Amino acid sequence: MSLAEATLADLAPEREETDPGPSADYDLVRRALAFVSERWRDHPEVADIANAAGISPVRLERAFRRFAGITPKQFLHAVTLDHARRLLRVEGASVFDTTYELGLSGPARLHDLFVTHEAMTPGAYRAGGEGLEIRYGWHDSPFGRALVMVTDRGLAGLAFADAGEDAAAFEDMRGRWPRARYVEDAAATAPLAARAFDPAEWKADRPLRVVLIGSDFEVQVWETLLSIPFAGATTYTDIAGRIGRPTAARAVGSAVGRNPVSFVVPCHRVLGKSGGLCGYHWGLPRKRAILGWEAGLAGTV
Repeated sequence: MSLAEATLADLAPEREETDPGPSADYDLVRRALAFVSERWRDHPEVADIANAAGISPVRLERAFRRFAGITPKQFLHAVTLDHARRLLRVEGASVFDTTYELGLSGPARLHDLFVTHEAMTPGAYRAGGEGLEIRYGWHDSPFGRALVMVTDRGLAGLAFADAGEDAAAFEDMRGRWPRARYVEDAAATAPLAARAFDPAEWKADRPLRVVLIGSDFEVQVWETLLSIPFAGATTYTDIAGRIGRPTAARAVGSAVGRNPVSFVVPCHRVLGKSGGLCGYHWGLPRKRAILGWEAGLAGTV
């Protein structure tokens, strides 16, 4: 092999590693987080995590830095149980009041400002979306394939799917409003997908409108989710107290699980009473990924 051929061979992996789509990086991060979720008690090293993900430690490091701007160690620290418990360290106080005191400048603050919302009438929900047209499309995102659904009023649905799960994710979302008319129209949903996932598009003077379609109780819970600070956290119990239903933590949990606008309406920021990450409708590895991504963006690690 000539020197020129050797140089090209060395450069080829580098080009492949530095020019992935966001879903490609997420897939690596997801595999790493799935391993850590199972083996966290063993305190695995980065080399162990990379090996489990089927990539080199260098590539893992690059993927995490592209994905969240921080190292794998920093990322994992941001979503460990100990980190979650620190959010809840003031016993008896609401996490809304004791969560991270962020500087609330730059992307973190803009995210909270750029989302505005309205709720559909209770009648529209009870009718199962009858008479409602929902356009949908699939798009690349930092957290895998994203299903984006819109009405003429704004963003109505945002879901995720891993490989081979597109049909199941779509049926899950369609089942929420079974009588609506669905039209595949990626051109209509692409601008909202771009604005939801690109911090450069989080502009307070051009808010992203979200339309919430659910029962009165569900909408009340979802509206409360929008008040959780970027890169912060709360609990089901805290939300129940916030909406004046202190004994309804379990019902709050069900409403959080039915949040139709994932990521933008941040159900991923809800923890269990003990500070554990609990479940997530679109998979716990994805919840960990979103929390770590936000932590890196907000500079909280």
